[in-house]
Amino acid sequence: MPDGRRQPYRLRWDGGVRSLEAGPERARGPAVVLVPGLGALGYLLDTLAGCAGWARSFLLDVPGFGHRPPRPCAAEIPAIADTVSGWLDAVVGDAPVVLVGHSTGAQAALRVAAREPGRVRALVLMGPTFPPEQRRLPGLLRGSVRVARHEPLGLLPVTVPYYLRGGRRELTRLIRSARRDQPERTITGVRCPVLLVRGEHDALAPREWVHRLAAAAPHAWSTTVPGAHNFPFRRGGPTAALVAQAARRADRTG
Repeated sequence: MPDGRRQPYRLRWDGGVRSLEAGPERARGPAVVLVPGLGALGYLLDTLAGCAGWARSFLLDVPGFGHRPPRPCAAEIPAIADTVSGWLDAVVGDAPVVLVGHSTGAQAALRVAAREPGRVRALVLMGPTFPPEQRRLPGLLRGSVRVARHEPLGLLPVTVPYYLRGGRRELTRLIRSARRDQPERTITGVRCPVLLVRGEHDALAPREWVHRLAAAAPHAWSTTVPGAHNFPFRRGGPTAALVAQAARRADRTG
């Protein structure tokens, strides 16, 4: 797995799900669980390292594009959410977690938080996709072209290998599933604090869409940070600080 040399990550296999674990195994407070977008882990390794400074932290390899088949689940949002829930049962049990999802991973994390209110202490949705106008191909293409102009070239080596390993068919399957999803409905059932984060140049998570999602949740707020859709890449410290902010908000609200 690329870019893992700077941090002593612990590789785990639990119930067929591969994950990277970092941070103290007996840290106080909830664990942080990261769900990547489009099955690519490399761009979130900095964020995992940042979160590991204050919490036991995990980065889940779902739907399994980080290794050869067999994979833990189908490349679809509902299946990924089911797999994350099963992994939580197996690894953290009844302990609370701060659940963090990026892009399509945010859609899966949102489903988990909605149906497991007693387990998810706080939810962080980074670059949540897809607004209604991008559920049709022309809108999706326009957003993708706009955001690509602002993404760093260094992002390619830490994402493309996962896409190639996943394969065109499975990658397309995941995107189609995400476009059928309706996060604006799911988020109304989330009772924990929800932080929504978007990059200032993120045309895949437009400001109006993020504000709409925040307004639909009982306890949500949003913020805009530098960067585009993949803003966590090379900004692990600031991104981890936002996750910590959500965890503190959950502590204050009980």
